[in-house]
Amino acid sequence: MSNVAELLKGAAELFPDEVVTEAHVRHFDLPLGAGRFALITLDNGFDHTKPNTFGPQSLAKLDAAIDQVEREAEADEIVGVGVTGKPFIFAVGADLKGVEQLKDRDHAIAIGKGGHDVFKRLGSLAVPTFAYYNGAAMGGGVEVGLHCRYRTVSAALPAFSLPEVFLGLVPGWGGCTLLPNLIGADKAVSVIIENSLSQNRQLKGKQVYELGIADALFEGADFLEQSLVWTAAVLKGEITVDRPEIDRGEAWDKAVERGRFIADSKVHGAAPAAYRALEIISDARNGDLQQGYDAEDQALADLIMGDELRSGLYAFNLVQKRAKRPAGAPDKSLARPVTKVGVVGAGLMASQLALLFLRRLEVPVVLTDIDQARIDKGVGYVHAEIDKLLGKGRINQDKANRLKALVTGVLDKAEGFSDADFVIEAVFEEMGVKQQVFAEVEAVAPAHAILATNTSSLSVSEMASKLKHPERVVGFHFFNPVAVLPLLEIVRGERTDDASLATAFGVARKLKKTAVLVKDAPAFVVNRILTRFMGEVQNVIDEGTPVAVAEKAVEPLGLPMSPLVLLELVGPAIGLHVSETLHGAFPDRFTVSANLKRVVEAGKRGFYVHDSGRPELDPEVAALLQQGDTVLTEEQVRERVLGAVAQEIGLMLDEGVVAEAQDIDLCLITGAGWPFHLGGITPYLDREGVSERVNGKRFLAPGVASVPA
Repeated sequence: MSNVAELLKGAAELFPDEVVTEAHVRHFDLPLGAGRFALITLDNGFDHTKPNTFGPQSLAKLDAAIDQVEREAEADEIVGVGVTGKPFIFAVGADLKGVEQLKDRDHAIAIGKGGHDVFKRLGSLAVPTFAYYNGAAMGGGVEVGLHCRYRTVSAALPAFSLPEVFLGLVPGWGGCTLLPNLIGADKAVSVIIENSLSQNRQLKGKQVYELGIADALFEGADFLEQSLVWTAAVLKGEITVDRPEIDRGEAWDKAVERGRFIADSKVHGAAPAAYRALEIISDARNGDLQQGYDAEDQALADLIMGDELRSGLYAFNLVQKRAKRPAGAPDKSLARPVTKVGVVGAGLMASQLALLFLRRLEVPVVLTDIDQARIDKGVGYVHAEIDKLLGKGRINQDKANRLKALVTGVLDKAEGFSDADFVIEAVFEEMGVKQQVFAEVEAVAPAHAILATNTSSLSVSEMASKLKHPERVVGFHFFNPVAVLPLLEIVRGERTDDASLATAFGVARKLKKTAVLVKDAPAFVVNRILTRFMGEVQNVIDEGTPVAVAEKAVEPLGLPMSPLVLLELVGPAIGLHVSETLHGAFPDRFTVSANLKRVVEAGKRGFYVHDSGRPELDPEVAALLQQGDTVLTEEQVRERVLGAVAQEIGLMLDEGVVAEAQDIDLCLITGAGWPFHLGGITPYLDREGVSERVNGKRFLAPGVASVPA
């Protein structure tokens, strides 16, 4: 038994539930009389909804297939070997389910070495090897192709990436070493670091070709046939693949420097994966592949045995699995059909909602507002956005015409909503206004219609309290920008019934949103945590800590933006309003900053000016600030802020605002862009010891978002 086989056999025992990807070998004569060819097809036996992955048994299957073609190549029975995937899927990398179970560094090393030892055999066969990226390729799926001598890619390929850094790993089966040696360090940094840390941005087939990762690009319809014709021409010498000379001088250093700048700006040193990947890329310039593979093995093992990766995998599972089965949602069969949607309001938020319902549900959507000019503006916004989609080729002219015809606006709610199944309001955040709107809608909408509110902080139960049928009112809180942020907080009022709630979840699913069931408590989840977080930052500034120190203190959390830049995005007036609402509910924990009030009263859009391209404290705002004389260090600020957040989350879980800590993390990741590498917030608070210091216990059991003991 070879070393590889022994390694993989040992590792296989750690992955008992692996979905095994077979490696089927078939033979045929190439076109143009180029000779007999062996094609290895990766296929786990399921359709495209369960992609091919590489666990230990799958690697062993590929190893056995390579044994076979190696014998055939040495016996001159074949002229080349190709690797491709099943329909729509090439392969999407390592089987991560098993990685979560690993408790031992030697086992982690075995995973890295096992992949390397199998894949690199493709580069040392006696005949040329070809990878045909026919469908989605990620991680190890990309890397198996990098070990081949030539690559083709389908123009229909929707997603191609090395997402490891996003999860807290490095491309550890050749990616960090081979990619910069193929396309140069700068392009490799874009794929491995920049795309990964930009919410796991994917490449399309054409981009893969333009970057030089693939040598040829063919249409999806006859991709494999065209690839084989091209292969025959290469083998016959009719096509020569020229690859540009790689600049291994100053350009290489500059690329690594750029990668460090990107990593610093995204994770602020708070997660090690990007920096480990950059070390390997930096050392790869000497072209010593084995040295690179050894470095990848060590980095993989270190990261697999670290909590950041476990937090990344935890976050990945929340978004991929928990988001699809919301905790506490009623039975789907109770949901009623929605064939027409009403939107009360025609401002920016209402118009964004109208566009989303229109695009996802493709049913009539009618807007109402207090005057015709506002209605026309709202409908005009939706039409303009549809024209943009048409201009980008995302929809065709027929669909654009159909969507535009489905959206209308009327002044009279009775005319607009008499046959609507779902009516959502997005009017001014004021209880009296919202109660009046719902009373008007209830008077004209059908008895079965759901009445939804997009409130960000007001009580849904109070809003419904004066209606004849409060059971059909639900909170349906979107996050801005509506088209970008996936989260939808679905709020159950005290009297909301199961059918209304099930219908709300059904609509959320069609809108392709991540729906989380939340209790009707002030500001629900995201705004309550963010307001406590921002409030504590504001408190330390008001007490005397310089703005720059307070902002820098929370950088290790790797948030998408600093607290005061976020305040600018939300709008100081909205931030003040939410803090006042929460101060009314919980006066002992939520403060209303006098300085923030001054900023709002002065009509300021935020604390910063951006004249130099980077945020600098606005001198006019600086003049407004009245501070005490208590100056804290960054560490003291961070301790205060994290302590406040841990306390608030503990209280929210005690109150049953959501089912579990996992739902808090899911909300912050999908609604506020909190980092994957932290797992949201609770794993970070556990890891830093804040949870136990403040609440006397961890939020998550050991082994959840951390290395099992």
